[in-house]
Amino acid sequence: MKRSILSIQVSLIIVLLFAVVTYISCKKIGSTTVIKRYPVCVNGGLVDSIHYTCICPTGYEDSSCETISRTKFIGNWTVLEKGSATTQAQYPISILPGTSITDVVIANFYNYFRTYVKGYVDNDTLYIPTQQYEGKTVFGTGYIGSSNVYAQFGTISMKYEVTD
Repeated sequence: MKRSILSIQVSLIIVLLFAVVTYISCKKIGSTTVIKRYPVCVNGGLVDSIHYTCICPTGYEDSSCETISRTKFIGNWTVLEKGSATTQAQYPISILPGTSITDVVIANFYNYFRTYVKGYVDNDTLYIPTQQYEGKTVFGTGYIGSSNVYAQFGTISMKYEVTD
């Protein structure tokens, strides 16, 4: 009889402990449940399952790899040139899409070239690899940025060289 009372007491204690643990573990204590969803990546983007972001292939950017990186460079621009070996000048150029997703071509580069100068874009940087046109060698790098006057993607700060 003592054994059965002891057994009942132990069983009650176990059930009570189970109920307490269940109540405490399920009780909400000022926290919220956060459910993270994997992003949908397009254009060949891959999901980074640790950071819940997209890893975009070259030529694409934004949270889902939808935006072509070179798009922000494409268009008509007014150059305000302050060269170290030339006088200050102002002239128009056009940046147009090139053949691949990262390529661009620049019309009226240096207010001199009648041939398109080739470049490529990697995120916010425009690269002009070394190339020769019309008896001159050209290369440079530019960064797109924002300004108070022209808003987001309103300026390109470019450093380049043109040599004979």
